[in-house]
Amino acid sequence: MKTIIYQLLPRLFGNRNLTNKPRGTIAENGCGKFDDITTEVLRRIKTLGATHIWLTGIIRHATTTDYSTYGLIPQHQSIVKGKAGSPYAIVDYYDVCPDLANNIEHRFDEFLALVSRIHKEGMKVVIDFVPNHVARQYHSICRPKGIENLTDENFYLLEGETFAPKFDIGNYLENPAKATGNDCFNPHPSTNDWYDTIKLNYDNHSTWQRMAEIMHFWASTGIDALRCDMAEMVITDFWRWAIGGLKEKFPHITIIGEVYQPHRYREFLAAGFDLLYDKVGMYDCLRDVVCNRRSTKEITHQWQQTDDIQDSMLYFLENHDEQRIASDFFAGSAEKGLPAVCTALLLRRNPLLIYAGQEMGERGMDTEGFSGSDGRTTIFDYWALRSLNNCFFDRRRLTKSQKTIIDQYQKLLQIAISERAITDGDFFDLMYVNPQLCNKQYAFLRKTGKELLLIVVNFDSNELSSQVVIPQHAFDYLELRQATHRATDLITKKKESINLMPDTPIDIKIDPNSYKILKLKL
Repeated sequence: MKTIIYQLLPRLFGNRNLTNKPRGTIAENGCGKFDDITTEVLRRIKTLGATHIWLTGIIRHATTTDYSTYGLIPQHQSIVKGKAGSPYAIVDYYDVCPDLANNIEHRFDEFLALVSRIHKEGMKVVIDFVPNHVARQYHSICRPKGIENLTDENFYLLEGETFAPKFDIGNYLENPAKATGNDCFNPHPSTNDWYDTIKLNYDNHSTWQRMAEIMHFWASTGIDALRCDMAEMVITDFWRWAIGGLKEKFPHITIIGEVYQPHRYREFLAAGFDLLYDKVGMYDCLRDVVCNRRSTKEITHQWQQTDDIQDSMLYFLENHDEQRIASDFFAGSAEKGLPAVCTALLLRRNPLLIYAGQEMGERGMDTEGFSGSDGRTTIFDYWALRSLNNCFFDRRRLTKSQKTIIDQYQKLLQIAISERAITDGDFFDLMYVNPQLCNKQYAFLRKTGKELLLIVVNFDSNELSSQVVIPQHAFDYLELRQATHRATDLITKKKESINLMPDTPIDIKIDPNSYKILKLKL
């Protein structure tokens, strides 16, 4: 089975309050809840093609919303990003975000009920583990008996220095100052730094113990995977020790690493990670192809760089950090991104990540508050997305364009999870014998048993009318026999005749920003 991870931020995902006041409070703009992710919603996500759901923003993090009546210590508003706060500025590793609960005193039970609902629908659960940094006012009140709290020894103290960032923080006092999460080892971070966080110190082995305890705690809740935020900023010796111990007790747990240094990919896989972001690689390449900054022949170069570890590469075109495909900062429309999605999804056996709203062309051009209109969907503000509301809670409001994009995503994802040539098959790149395609198109084969897929992707805004050659080497490598076959286009379901012979051109016609996926029964 090919893994398809569907990422959603419950705070945004289930919010049906469309007031959307910039910098609005939770009372003004509302907030999605665990309970909004119903069985019906989950079935719709599964029908799309998802095998996993990544619940982002689960662990309790810094926020400006006051929950002191429930015994939760308020955070100083000057060191919280936005009204809702960053999901990655953790204030208690052993608690869940109270924003997401209908009954705040039973918030953990509501989270566990959601995990159970996801499992009942045959999907797996991914949550974040944030090992590099915590909120500046971290203090766990929900840790299990026998677990120690983090103390000053677990951070980098800037002795003799008072925290004094390059912006006003009112009466917030931190003395001595602590190093900021993005390796800012001075007391004067700017607004571009992760000023709402402090960096954990792995030179102290008690930090290793505290972090391993947290990983074991969340694994015991029944989740299936941990996505480790900024994993590359934590030493691999810790990961080797911690992941090894975790998998001895919870062998089913998948560990996903956010790593942006391709030259270190194999180092992190050797330390125990199962999957790694391939951002500075295939993501950057496909984005540049869509934006006409690179030719499609660069795609070949990218997969060759990770060919020996291909199954461990997590491909994506969107996530909470990146700009939306349809934004003015990327492709400007969801349609122009479809060729890249097709390529990332069908190229190899490795997983793909979809970010909620991507499949309906969410543009990410709202001016929500903290980060402004930057082509991203905010993770710092209380907000709602009309696209998600239209798709999951009021489908009568789906536009024709949204329906078209959803249909294309669903077709592609269903092909990816159901066609054995994709889930289990071999791969053959056709670009080296088709130089006529090396600017705006990409062609490749996938094959298993007696099933062959010929896939040609058109990144051009013009119709493609060309020919594709399959070389003798492909016939030898994939054990193909020359013959005339009936082929089915898996997108349109139309049938055509294909003369499968070495070095014999096959006529191909493809619409702008589209693809042809021909299935041959050999």
